[in-house]
Amino acid sequence: MKNLANFASKPVNATWFEYFIIGVIIVNGIILGLETSSVISRLYGDWLYLGNDIALWVFIVEAALKMLALWPRPQRYFRDGWNVFDFLIIVFALVPATGQFAMIARLARLLRVVRLISAIRDLRLIVAALVRSIPSVGHVMMLMSIVAYIYAIMGHQLFHEHDPEHWGTLGRSLLTLFNITTLDNWTQIMNTAMEHHPWSWVYFVSFVVVGTFVVINLFIAIIINSLDEAKAERASEVDGPVSQAELLAEIRATQEALKRLEDKLRPSDAQSDHLAD
Repeated sequence: MKNLANFASKPVNATWFEYFIIGVIIVNGIILGLETSSVISRLYGDWLYLGNDIALWVFIVEAALKMLALWPRPQRYFRDGWNVFDFLIIVFALVPATGQFAMIARLARLLRVVRLISAIRDLRLIVAALVRSIPSVGHVMMLMSIVAYIYAIMGHQLFHEHDPEHWGTLGRSLLTLFNITTLDNWTQIMNTAMEHHPWSWVYFVSFVVVGTFVVINLFIAIIINSLDEAKAERASEVDGPVSQAELLAEIRATQEALKRLEDKLRPSDAQSDHLAD
């Protein structure tokens, strides 16, 4: 089994194998897109199904090689969350695409495209940064919710009489403020309000400044900070402590180099006899 583990670790750790898996994922994604065309499905449906099956078997072989490379402790494969994600995609893809499980099978095939995230290291880094930023982003969203709630009540009280379509209820007011946050035709809503309250521009401009520019910049700052932290962690893992196997390999290489040096420095028999005379 040790020989098999060494055999499996070679392709798993090879760059070409990573690019091959990425290529399979991209081709499988193209096949899934082609299946949405009724004409292409009718003409080449069998080939598309064959392509999906081949991609699935490639993913199965990839997972098996990764587990085998970790022998005699293949359970370590599941310590990586991305490996668990890939394994679940394979499990769901094996669900029969018939009856009540047909929808699950179709969704599982779509998840194969998401595997690009787990296959490309930089994408994994970005996702890790986004997950890391969730607590801080939640606090910013809470702050924005408080601001929007206050502005919604103010907007309802100020403008609901002459513009009930946008400010008639608290819910409509919140939806209007969300629309203003996207900067989509918000000036039209402001002009309608200014027909009755010329000073209402203060309300809209202040909300746009707080709700759009300030909050969006806070989101960007939090995500960039989380991305820097994720990069620092990955760098520390790369430059982390040397494993026992790596240390033993370095010791063996040093011993072999010393032995070769001793052989070169040891005088030959002829030189020894000449020195004895």
